[in-house]
This record gives sequence, structure tokens and C-alpha cells, in this order.
Amino acid sequence: MDALQIFQENLNQIVANVNIHAKFLNTLSYMEHIGSYKIISTQHGETIDEMILKHAAEEARHGYYLKKLSHKILPNHNSDYSPSFLLAPIASKQYLSRLDIGINRMLKKFNLTNSEKKFAAYLLVTYGIEQRADSLYPLYQKVLDENQVKISVKSIITEEVGHLQEMNKALERFGKISEDWKQIAQNIENQLFIDWNEQMARDLIRLLK
Repeated sequence: MDALQIFQENLNQIVANVNIHAKFLNTLSYMEHIGSYKIISTQHGETIDEMILKHAAEEARHGYYLKKLSHKILPNHNSDYSPSFLLAPIASKQYLSRLDIGINRMLKKFNLTNSEKKFAAYLLVTYGIEQRADSLYPLYQKVLDENQVKISVKSIITEEVGHLQEMNKALERFGKISEDWKQIAQNIENQLFIDWNEQMARDLIRLLK
């Protein structure tokens, strides 16, 4: 069974329980919020272009939208980002940082200036995340539809598809990143996704007892 199949099994259990589903949406909200924060904190100064500003703004909006959906699922619940209101809190909180560390470690092996490494890390981290979003959100929407849950992430799906297209174009323009590097970024992200799924499955067992 591959990671997406395991994720779908987790999703089927998640959407069947209102309290857990609200936590899951809050978790996605947190991860989108962290994505926006990381873009802003690592990409700043005179060289910032419209693509980066747009990306940071859209990730922040996704975090807000998912937070609103969590309250639609379970009105008036306390939903800050403390561990008790997240699924797989450790893996969720470390996801982007671990991806960033893995990719920066890889980039140290190559002859890039500091500014080139910084931008290459942004492109590759974002590429890895957008590849995942391109499969994660449509699968989540499919499970929502199958279970007749009346919320939608279709607007996020549309924007994430656009982000992936922008990353592919930006990687091509940058011109210093090979297909091998992109594959390594995907491999690092895939292991993080597996770890996240495994921790989520353990959380589900505990919460559903």
C-alpha cells in the first residue's frame, strides 16, 4: 500500500468523526500558515518578485480558509495551533522545517552562491510541497464528496495547481537545478509524508478508542 492509499484510509476515518475532522482541518490550516511564514521569513529584500508575494499571500489565505472550514464542521471549538488541537502535531510542526533542512543540506554539495542557494531552496521546497498538494487536496475533496460532507477545498486545489505551474516555470528560468535535484526534493518530501501519515494513524487509533 503506497502513502496516498494510507492517507485515504486515514481520511475516511477522519471525516467520519466531527471532532477529529475539525482537528484535521486545523492541522492543514497550521501547515499552510507555516508555509506562508517560511516564504516571508526566507524571501525578503529588494529581489522579491510578484510570484513570491502572491504565493505567500495565497498560502496565508488557505490557512485562514481552512480554519473557517474547521469551525463550519464544529462551531465554536477552540482551534489554536497548540498540539492538543492538531493531528500528528510533531510531524505537522516539523514537516516544512525538515524538508527545508534536507534540501539545504543537498544544496551545500553544489557550486552556488549564497543568494542562489537561498532561492534554489525556496524553489525546491515549494516544488516538493506543491507536488504533494496536487495529490493531497483532490483526494481529500474526493473523500468529502463520497461521504457527503458539505465543505469544499476546490478553490485551494485550483490555486495549488497554479502554484505548481509557477514553480516549474521558475525552476526552468533559474536554470541551475537539474531534474535529479527535483527528484531528490520529492524523495525527501515523500518520506516526510509517510512519517506524517504514520503519526496520524497512531493518533486516530488513540482518539477513536
